[in-house]
Amino acid sequence: MSEKPNPPISSRSRVYEELRRRIVTLESEPGASLSENELAAQLSVSRTPVREGLILLSEEGLVHIFPKLGSFVARIDPQRVADAQFIREAVELASLPDAARLVDADQLGALRDLIAAQRKAESVNAFFELDELFHHALLTAGGHERAWRTVEAAKAHLDRARRLGMMSERSLQSLAGEHEVVVDALADGDAERATAALRTHLRTVFTDIESIRARSPELFASGDQRPTRKVVAVWR
Repeated sequence: MSEKPNPPISSRSRVYEELRRRIVTLESEPGASLSENELAAQLSVSRTPVREGLILLSEEGLVHIFPKLGSFVARIDPQRVADAQFIREAVELASLPDAARLVDADQLGALRDLIAAQRKAESVNAFFELDELFHHALLTAGGHERAWRTVEAAKAHLDRARRLGMMSERSLQSLAGEHEVVVDALADGDAERATAALRTHLRTVFTDIESIRARSPELFASGDQRPTRKVVAVWR
């Protein structure tokens, strides 16, 4: 029997995924205005799927919709980042004792290959994708590959903060070095050392946030996120 073709992706789903990608990758900056008309033209759809996509993103806290003012990319909320980090840390650290016990030579080799590729990455986007593959591979080494979906679903707000951190003064080489410490500990079968190293690595996002927030407070949520209209003086 021939395989059934995949059902077509709805316009709403396509718009939602594209807008979400732009927000999470910081292509659409925190606080940026989102015009339904402009987005509809860019994505070659009517305003209806754009509006529906924005509503879905607002339910995730990635977009704020203000009646009569419009839709805006949500600024980064440190509390949402902390909540996502809590979930990520709980899942990934819980997997490491199993990884230290189960990891094989092929998996260690694959992890080291990812680190080598990270050291050669020429952009934040390239490094970020390799970083995702590395952390997914860590869960796989512990026999918990499916748990990655839980981590992935929870971390949209965290990923924006992580990308900002990668764009800051902390070098990508230092992040790759932190990965290497974790893998060396796994190779030695030392779950305790691997767990301590990964915990430190994952929590650097909080240091990054404080540093970036001091320089660019406009990227972060603080109380009411309602935008203010600029007052234009008319001289006669």
